[in-house]
Parts: sequence; structure tokens; C-alpha cells
Amino acid sequence: MELVQLLISGISQGCVYGLIALGFVLIYKATEMVNFAQGDLMMLGAFIAFGFINVLGWPFLWGFLATLAVMGVVGVTLERLLLRPMIGEPPFAVLMLTIGLGFILRAVAGAIWGYEDKTLSTPYGGGVARWGEISVGYENIAVVLGTLALCVLVFVFFRKTRVGIAMQAASQNQLAAYYVGIPVKWIFALVWAMSAMISATAGILVAPLSLINPIMGFVGIKAFAAAIVGGFGSLPGAFLAGLMIGIVEQFAKHGLPSGLEGFSETTAYVILLIMLFIRPEGIFATMQRKKV
Repeated sequence: MELVQLLISGISQGCVYGLIALGFVLIYKATEMVNFAQGDLMMLGAFIAFGFINVLGWPFLWGFLATLAVMGVVGVTLERLLLRPMIGEPPFAVLMLTIGLGFILRAVAGAIWGYEDKTLSTPYGGGVARWGEISVGYENIAVVLGTLALCVLVFVFFRKTRVGIAMQAASQNQLAAYYVGIPVKWIFALVWAMSAMISATAGILVAPLSLINPIMGFVGIKAFAAAIVGGFGSLPGAFLAGLMIGIVEQFAKHGLPSGLEGFSETTAYVILLIMLFIRPEGIFATMQRKKV
């Protein structure tokens, strides 16, 4: 039964890694940029939800929806003011810009909400579901179910909607997409909005498990490792690699000798190094031919 408990905890943590990794891949596929502030957007979304729900006293559902709306605006604003002027610049310049953006977001969050740990009031926090000898916290169930629901919505969006298909076309060939009438710049802004909203969802889901503080966004580094392990151009690959890292991390934490449990935090990077040696393009990467 202990193995089942570890598996459930690993899946729950892996869902968070997978959601943030989805944000990395979304932006990279559309713009060929890497946003190292992705984890900090998760942190910002969690704090904004805390403001709506705990400080203003809004019902959880309305606070959740308001947070998504605000984070969508934040994503569009960042793309319009910071990232769009960087189009055509060397990738290293964009990389340094997003790293600096992460520092700014952490400083702003600390200045507004402080650096003490905060707890988000949620309808799924604190309860426990039991099946025989297995007990699972409601927050773990919420993380898994919320992640699955979001993944289904993303899948349907990209496969069934005109905007989703336009996003795929723009990611394949920006110039060709522009020539057939797709508003590429608007699509890029929408991708950043979606990425910020997905990260905010991850922050709200994980808040009852890890508490909210300005440095919680550092989990984005593990999510970046998941994006690489899964194949940086693969949305399903990024999510599945996040699950794998979360599960292996939990089992490593349990299996390491007493006093060495802290080394389980390096699991994501060990898996990343192994993958770079064995299959640098990632587990689920496929050779894709750009359409012209």
C-alpha cells in the first residue's frame, strides 16, 4: 500500500511539472523562444488567486476565473511590451530577458504580498479520501483531475478550433501563415496568454500542497527539464515527462538512506543528463517537416 501512496503522490507532483512544461513548449513551438520565467508566472498566479479569494473574500470559482483573466492580460502584456521587440534578436538575449523577468516578478510578489508562506483557501484542501488502507488527500485528487481536464481542453482547442489550428500553422511556418491571412502577431500574444493561464492553474492547484511564497516558482526549473526530456516540441511528451519525473522523485525520496533524502530533489536533473546522453532530442520527439 505504501507503494500506491508514493505513486499517487508522484503523479500529483508530476502533474504540476507537466503543466508548467506545457507552458514552456507552447511558447517555444509558436515563437522559438524559451521563457525561463514560466515558473514565476505560476507563482504570480497563485498570489493573485490568494488576493481574490483570501484577501477580497471572493468564492473560489470566481477567484479562479478572475485569476485566469488577469494572468491572460499579463501574458499578452509581457509579449507585447517585452518579447515582441526581441523578435530577431539572438536567443541568448531572449534567455537573459526572461531570467531577468523572473527576478522582477519575485521581487514584485515579495513587495506586495511579503515573503512569508501563505495558504490559499480552497474547497479541496485538508480533506482525505480513503479506499481501504489507501488514503489520498483531496488536494492530490484535485491536482490530478484538474490537470487531466486542462489537458483535454488543450487537446480539443488545438484539434477542433480555428484558432488552435491557426496556432499550429503559425508554429510550422510563420511566413506562410502570414501569407494565408493568419494574424501571426495576435497568435503569438494569445500563446503567451494561454501559457500564463496554464501556469496560473498549476499554481492554484499546487497551493494547498506547497504553500505560496515568492520562491515557489523555482519549480519551473524541474519543469524545464521535463520539457527537454519529453521532447521540446511535443506537448504530450512534456506532460508525460513531467509525470515521470514526479513519480521517480517520490520513489527516490522514499528509497534513499536516512539523511540523503534531500538528494531526491536532483532527480529531474539526473534524468535530464541521462536523456541528453541517450536521446538528446527527447523521448517523444519526432522529426517534423515544416510545411511551406
